[in-house]
Amino acid sequence: MTADVAAYLDADSELGAFIDGKPQPASGEILAVEDPATLDELARVAEATVADVDQAVASARRTYLRQWRDLRGPARAQILAAIAAALRREAVGLARLETLDTGKPLRQARGDVETAARYFEFYAGVADKIYGQMIPGEGSYWSYTLREPYGVVGHITPWNSPISQMCRGIAPSLAAGNTVVVKPSELTPLSSLAAARVFVNAGLPPGACNVIPGRGPTTGRALVGNADVAHIGFTGSVATGRQILHLAAERIIGVNLELGGKSPTIIMPDADLAAAVQAGAAAVVRNAGQSCFATTRLLVHRRIAAEFAELLVAAVAGLSVGPGLEDPDLGPVASAQQLEKVLVALESGRADGARLVAGGGRPAGLRGHFITPAVLTGVSNDMAIARQEIFGPVQTVLEFDDEDEAVELANDSSYGLAAGIFSRDISVAHRLARRLEAGQVQINRYPLGGVETPFGGYKQSGIGREKGLAAIDSYTQLKTVIVAE
Repeated sequence: MTADVAAYLDADSELGAFIDGKPQPASGEILAVEDPATLDELARVAEATVADVDQAVASARRTYLRQWRDLRGPARAQILAAIAAALRREAVGLARLETLDTGKPLRQARGDVETAARYFEFYAGVADKIYGQMIPGEGSYWSYTLREPYGVVGHITPWNSPISQMCRGIAPSLAAGNTVVVKPSELTPLSSLAAARVFVNAGLPPGACNVIPGRGPTTGRALVGNADVAHIGFTGSVATGRQILHLAAERIIGVNLELGGKSPTIIMPDADLAAAVQAGAAAVVRNAGQSCFATTRLLVHRRIAAEFAELLVAAVAGLSVGPGLEDPDLGPVASAQQLEKVLVALESGRADGARLVAGGGRPAGLRGHFITPAVLTGVSNDMAIARQEIFGPVQTVLEFDDEDEAVELANDSSYGLAAGIFSRDISVAHRLARRLEAGQVQINRYPLGGVETPFGGYKQSGIGREKGLAAIDSYTQLKTVIVAE
């Protein structure tokens, strides 16, 4: 175990689960956690078995029934606000741990820790404002509604932004009165284990947030299948989301699924090209392109396509690549498997006739899972590289002739997570926004929005909404009470 990890997690050998407010040994297979920038082993983590998962869920269930469910909103709000403050106090160490674990640049990791704090800050302000409605009846009755917690909510989080994704789901869950059990990715479990300790030290009751590291087919399956887990939140691939949906259907429990994306951005001929180019470059910078809502299909009006591509290539060529602790523009991708996936996708695009006009190679002198950010032009929407989520620093440029063609291309996808529009004519932008099949549309800047803006997808990009007040609806169930006069 490296000194950074041992110091922050107060461990000298193997890590396990975090249950009932303290580290607990897990009894499963030992998994090595790798630094993707150096390929060095950061830590060894014992996978949570079915018995470990059952222990974590039982702990969360006890805390829910004995303490958290009946704690009034203002008291929950105070604890969530204290957690936000604690995350900010621990930001330096948590960000460093996140960078080591994921490979992302240090400034991005700092931003993720701040976002994690903002989730708790935002939902602290919501915890005492979760209201129902009063509904007048006809004749001799009236009714009202209540929004009530589910109980234990299981959260299965991805490897690209583990601490912010964890807090995105658990902050509204806790605000609504649920307790949570979190299964982080086996590739990046370290910041989730560290954050759980921060929560308890800030005043969250032991058992309200337990963390169980492990792989999806083992630990994740056990979590979804546990009879006391009342709801599931999952962020990840469509294939895994489909499996979780099948498992949840067998038990008739609700799910929030935030799945893949191949988000288009329409760049009209009157667009601010500098802003549009910045959006195209930002898509490969954030997490080295490993972001579900990255806009990786740039639909550019044919009149400006050549100029746009030239500017985009120049912007991408100027990006630095290196270990996250050195704070470059891009770090490595997360794993050898992910690097291979990116390289195969690039080869597929070239074989289909797309032109690789920037990047796509292995930078010299770097040992880890590095690849230079790539731009492909001459892409058509029937190519695999335009249809499949790559999850890497790969940008594609497609061309269109008119507004109708742009919308048709944008919507011709199995995904519908996010979309972008660049146009100086705001009436055109609003008209396009209404026509796009996406859960979030961003106009004249991308990415855009914050913890307060609801997020989730159309089509195979998912079910339900995270972030904002909409997340409270996702993590509560509605009760109607009807009263005779």
